[in-house]
Amino acid sequence: MLRIKKGDSVKVIAGGQKGKDGKVVKVLGDKVFIEKVNVRERHIRPTAANPKGGKKDIHVGLHVSNVALLDGEKTTKVGFKLNDNNQKVRVAKKTRKEIK
Repeated sequence: MLRIKKGDSVKVIAGGQKGKDGKVVKVLGDKVFIEKVNVRERHIRPTAANPKGGKKDIHVGLHVSNVALLDGEKTTKVGFKLNDNNQKVRVAKKTRKEIK
């Protein structure tokens, strides 16, 4: 089970984008894509569908170790426990509350 999932609010804790926060758009392996964070410009060559070509903004993934889950306004580590139905759920380590 992954500690960071799509839709989570996270804060970047290391690297060039340190201090920025946002919502997770996609998780691919150990890379996390966050909206409006670590966006690069990609040049698009002319095609039949797009005869002028141009530029397109793309999200570049950050390693999952460089982000921390936001619980309210503060960052927290993620743990796991079994709930009443014996299902494994994610838990915020600071507040011991279940993460939805």
